[in-house]
Amino acid sequence: MFSKKTVVDLDVKGKKVFVRVDFNVPIKDGVVGDDTRIRAALPTIEYLLNNGAAVILASHLGRPKGGPDIKYSLKPVAGHLSKLLGKPVKFAEDCIGPIAVAAAKALKAGEVLLLENTRFHLEEEANNQGMARALASLADLYVNDAFGTAHRAHASTEGVARYLPAAAGFLLEKEIKYLGQAVAAPKHPFVAILGGAKISDKIGVIKNLLQKADTILIGGGMANTFLKAQGFDMADSLVEDAVVETAKELLADGSSKLLLPVDVVVADKFEESAAHKVLPAGNVPAGWRVLDIGPETIKAYGKVIKDAGTVVWNGPMGVFEFAEFAKGTYGVAQAVADSSAISVIGGGESVAAIQQSGLAEKITHISTGGGASLEMLEGLVLPGVAALQDK
Repeated sequence: MFSKKTVVDLDVKGKKVFVRVDFNVPIKDGVVGDDTRIRAALPTIEYLLNNGAAVILASHLGRPKGGPDIKYSLKPVAGHLSKLLGKPVKFAEDCIGPIAVAAAKALKAGEVLLLENTRFHLEEEANNQGMARALASLADLYVNDAFGTAHRAHASTEGVARYLPAAAGFLLEKEIKYLGQAVAAPKHPFVAILGGAKISDKIGVIKNLLQKADTILIGGGMANTFLKAQGFDMADSLVEDAVVETAKELLADGSSKLLLPVDVVVADKFEESAAHKVLPAGNVPAGWRVLDIGPETIKAYGKVIKDAGTVVWNGPMGVFEFAEFAKGTYGVAQAVADSSAISVIGGGESVAAIQQSGLAEKITHISTGGGASLEMLEGLVLPGVAALQDK
């Protein structure tokens, strides 16, 4: 159960509501690319508008170097959001200070204001309380709907919640329910699929899932490190030598639960057009590298997924950006889509892969947060959620 107050627990009529959203979206030549994250925030924004609130939106975008940078301005997002909402979205050229104060003061019920990038101030990432107070002074209530940044204690995520009545938006509530439920009370068999390049940033996740999951399917670059830990020569494959010993320990702890590829697709160079062949996993020929899981592995993983009650997936199975080495990721995606399991997918690359495969409609829940979803799978408390008021 979700134990925090949500937007429906607040009396928002005639109030100014400061909403932290995650509008960290790709923008090229002033045009928003993938707007999934913007659309994900619409239910909360529309609920507030329909219930008589004035809505003040705040977000970060990219990684500006602690000062205003036109490349990271949220202004294009205001135009895009206004099309999605079918009403004008005002834009303030700053998120704190006189410009923001004047814009917030002039805002009436039923209107929307988007503030400029919170990361144009170094104080944001430092969770500076002066900045948190300045943001809080713009509104009467605080709603956090930015799951993608809930794992960070920043001024606009954790800080503001100290100064205003604070509740979760619909997206944040949905994310915590699905991811939290998947780990805390999964329907068994509980299958976790972990891929991507590195083991190092998923050690905590693997340790936590070894306690909870029935099976963990390993793919992507991280599988190479596990195979090396088993004594195989991985030649030019991506391997994290610094964590080979850790991989050995994880294999010893979870030998019955961790499944590794039985065959792999190897290539003679890291290119779309590289010569490639399928080999049994391990002992890669000199000068070659593993770029995907092989067909037998796809079949074996598919069998496990077919019988699952819950599937959680984070990280692709291979270099899916190259069509020739996307078969593993798409094969696993198809198996998840075909299963009757509750399926939760998190992490930017896995989400991109599921969108590209055209199977997104068949997934129970697609998470908007990469780092945040990983920390939830690790069983950690997210500061942006902890700061909200309990029901």
